[in-house]
Amino acid sequence: MRRLLRSALLSAAAVASALLLQAAPASAAAPGHDADGGAASAEAAVVGAEHARAHAELRRATEGAGEYPQSRRTASLESLRVSQREANAGFDAAVSGRFTEYFPSPDFGVHLALLPTGKVLLFSFSRVETDPTKETGPTDRIGPANAGRAYLWDPAKGTGAGAFKKVTPPVVLMPDGTHAPRPAPFFCAGHSFLPNGMLGVFGGNTGGKGGSGAKLSFVFDPWTEGWYRNRDMAVGRWYPSVVTGADGRQIIMSGQSERGTGTPTPVVERFPAPGRAVPWRPFDIPLDIASQRLRSDAPFRNDYPHLFSLRDGMIYGLGRDADQQWLFDTGTQTRTDLPRRPADFRGYGSAVALPAGFRGPDSVLVLGGDPLDPNTYRLSGGAWTTEEPRAFGRTQDDTLILPDATLLTVNGALSTRDYGFGPFNPKADLKYRQTELRDADGRWRLGPAQRLPRGYHSNALVLPDGRVMVTGDELQQIANDPDIKDGMDGSIELYEPAYLHRGGRPALDRVPAGEIAHDAEFSVESAGAGEVRRAVLLAPTTVTHAVNTSQRHLELRMTGVRGRTIGLRAPATSADAPPGYYMLFLLDAKGVPGTAKWIKLGKR
Repeated sequence: MRRLLRSALLSAAAVASALLLQAAPASAAAPGHDADGGAASAEAAVVGAEHARAHAELRRATEGAGEYPQSRRTASLESLRVSQREANAGFDAAVSGRFTEYFPSPDFGVHLALLPTGKVLLFSFSRVETDPTKETGPTDRIGPANAGRAYLWDPAKGTGAGAFKKVTPPVVLMPDGTHAPRPAPFFCAGHSFLPNGMLGVFGGNTGGKGGSGAKLSFVFDPWTEGWYRNRDMAVGRWYPSVVTGADGRQIIMSGQSERGTGTPTPVVERFPAPGRAVPWRPFDIPLDIASQRLRSDAPFRNDYPHLFSLRDGMIYGLGRDADQQWLFDTGTQTRTDLPRRPADFRGYGSAVALPAGFRGPDSVLVLGGDPLDPNTYRLSGGAWTTEEPRAFGRTQDDTLILPDATLLTVNGALSTRDYGFGPFNPKADLKYRQTELRDADGRWRLGPAQRLPRGYHSNALVLPDGRVMVTGDELQQIANDPDIKDGMDGSIELYEPAYLHRGGRPALDRVPAGEIAHDAEFSVESAGAGEVRRAVLLAPTTVTHAVNTSQRHLELRMTGVRGRTIGLRAPATSADAPPGYYMLFLLDAKGVPGTAKWIKLGKR
């Protein structure tokens, strides 16, 4: 009997997951109450409440799709294609780069991670609405509609549907009173990499109360391409931040608690807890491991603070509020104040640990987050300075460090759901589609426009071949979906930086297969070794909500060139470069990088 009951529950979850590939309006009935009335009650008596609710959601989804017709989506996407072409006609690709591919994706990409296999993990939620003028995510849903999903994109397989693989998160029972299994609702979680290349993911959305924090703790294993669950955290977290420290352990802060929106948690946790070894080898899979609650707290008033592990070994927590800038010593488990940031409240803007040559970063540049303030602000040596402004203020922007140490900003909006014409209006001011480029001297200039406006939940990362992947913002993706019924909810666009349009690229033929210790000398091989002028490590990105704690750029000392062999020296300490996987790029005299290869940095 128990087995039959479990089978029925899992079947209900499967139906619910299937229907979530369709849509349902934000006004869907609460668990146990169906807006379809008596007919639904009769159906529930036959197939059970969960099946009946799933069927009702599916019926409402069909109706909801008619509220925002396909013709409108198709026309909008074509208009964006035309305006992008016109806007970019005057840009020289060798100076400003260019956008090339634009293709469908099965996921919105609310969360993004470049794995050391070269594949990209995208995960988010299953949509509950196809009308982009409404809330499309299950933020306040209770029950099986509140579910997560995940996919892998393999760039080596191209841009078609066959390049994607579904990697569904584990089925869980959430403490929401419904006892309904569903793929873990880990959207709006926090994440960073472990030294063995696995992605630790913490938190999510239990549902209800305006959005409440989940205690979920997972790792995604890029080698087996599967999810593994660990012991729940001490507190629920929705919108937390996570950063990997110099010792390879992950520090978890902030997020709305299980009590719901308006209850940010000050609790700081560390994963794995001391006493458990840091996962180091590819087969060291964290499973049923606990985190540790630290003595120090982090009472951020607002979610998703920017966290950085800088070369002094400390964790810098830069809050959205100007007066919440803190320094954390995880060794002594203490928190000290940093100076107040010059700018006032910053919304969803980006922040970048600036490249510092052969050493790890010792300063952070804070950008965006205020549509009225185009300035950028740098924290260095315990003091803030106002740096060069961008062309205009924007929120929801993503700023990346490129292999040549320049910066690229993509995405942006006026505010969380306002693209320039009011909240939940999918039309957008063209300027928010324009990229911005920062040169080696710190000067900004506008670059070409991307296809879609991408604001809230937008993301981007640098691929090993030097291209930039841009995705995210489920509202805009739904508003411009070429076929809302085909299950390919999202879209990805690729940008080729200017360095890919400046002639040939240096080859990187061989790198060490084993681990490379800090401060150790090692060698690589290149058919064009004599043309190589720089060697660079670029950490892989994992990003969500404009929060990217993993970016890191380091120059490597070249110790000599002999024939095809180039001698290099690894970064001096784990504080300069936390242990783990990095992309190694070789650059020529023009600053053109070749395609990267992966190396693993740390103990040998």
